[in-house]
Amino acid sequence: MTNAVAAPPEQQKHRWTGRQLTVLLVIGLGALLVSLTQSLLVPVMSDLAVELHAGSDGIAWVLTSTLLVGAVAVPAFGRLGDLYGSRLMVLIALSALVAGSLVCALSDSLAAMIVGRSIVGLSVATVPLSISLVGVILPKEHAGAGIALISAMLGVGGALGLPTAGLIAEYADYHLLFWVCVAGGVLVIPAILAMVPEPERTAHGTMDLPGTVLLGAAMLALLLPLAQGARWGWTDPLTIGLLVAAVVLIAVFVAVELRTTSPLVDVRTTARPSLLLTNLASLFVGFALFATLIGTASYVQAPVATGYGFGASVLVGGLCMLPGGLIMLVLSPFSARIPARTALIVGSSIIAGGFLSRIWLTGSLWEVVLGATIAGAGTGIAYAAMPGLIIHAAPRSELAAANGLNALFRSVGSSLASAIGGALLAAMTMDLGGHALPSLGAYRLLFAICAGSAITAALLALLIPKHAHLADAAIPE
Repeated sequence: MTNAVAAPPEQQKHRWTGRQLTVLLVIGLGALLVSLTQSLLVPVMSDLAVELHAGSDGIAWVLTSTLLVGAVAVPAFGRLGDLYGSRLMVLIALSALVAGSLVCALSDSLAAMIVGRSIVGLSVATVPLSISLVGVILPKEHAGAGIALISAMLGVGGALGLPTAGLIAEYADYHLLFWVCVAGGVLVIPAILAMVPEPERTAHGTMDLPGTVLLGAAMLALLLPLAQGARWGWTDPLTIGLLVAAVVLIAVFVAVELRTTSPLVDVRTTARPSLLLTNLASLFVGFALFATLIGTASYVQAPVATGYGFGASVLVGGLCMLPGGLIMLVLSPFSARIPARTALIVGSSIIAGGFLSRIWLTGSLWEVVLGATIAGAGTGIAYAAMPGLIIHAAPRSELAAANGLNALFRSVGSSLASAIGGALLAAMTMDLGGHALPSLGAYRLLFAICAGSAITAALLALLIPKHAHLADAAIPE
């Protein structure tokens, strides 16, 4: 009888333990659940409008309320995570998801639905907080892969949300969407309490309330006209006034933060090329990802008479996004095996290739799915790379805030995509039986803009210093 030969210590060190995998799984499920909720309502908005007896202006606030609250919550929760514990703030954010979803599940009025979705907006901070949490509780040799997986949930949740909502819309009542979120949160929260440790806190200071108010006001002034500009009119004084106010508030915010002892955002650190260029690249990648959502499901659901659509159902439209979501999950660990800067360049380049293919590949459904899947593959790699760059460049005491700011840049990019893409598809139309529908040329121009956005992200990544990191970075190189 032979004795088993123990693996060398170095090999044992690089093996995942059961507890480490469990911790990653639990945190990942929480991030996936929150990401899922952000796209879950998109396919059923027309049904909601009918059920809630709401016009297009009113029903739009169901999505806009979540966006606006999330824009304020992400940086605030990030700083609170640094000061009081990222695990604690993840639990609070997930509790908001459960509470808000429960309000929506029990609601039959537009006002209550908007209130519930506003509460859900607080949960948007879960993903950047989870990235920070994984980055410090996993050992260095596994932190990169863990971060990549959590980051990929941003895209995976969006891709899974559309077919899930389509399936429920066809065969069940829309309230089931919210009960799914409630059930998921009820399962994940106790699991995090039981299995995920709270890392040692290294941040000191107090919460920067003036900075929080200023940044929150700036984001509201920026994102509100981006969300409502198509309805108000882009030349409307309110739209222009809010955009000007956003610029002024951001300038005031920077000036205040430079003079604050315990700032919400360390402007000096954030302005370093390694962080600033990563955040700008995040904005352009966020633009491309959201355009994938608005440029795929609605595209295949358009009538065949348009010359490009396939007359597909909501469910089929959502399923066209599924391969892209799955490949994001599969390829995200690839980012952890190569330098994060290289991964961002590669991922952004693949996104550009996917959108360029969408310009010419229009003849059949599989061609549309192929183009969306290629873009999804690049998104998975790029999204997984960005927190890796952040975690190597941000001080350990500001990690959650830095990831929150990076997530905020992605959110701004998605909002820009929604505004520009929506305006473009509304401006370049064709008449079909008295109904104005986006033309093929409108979609092709949108895809070209997205390819340009991804190429810009790759060029920005090329400028990121190869080995730039702070001495007290969360994961020193």
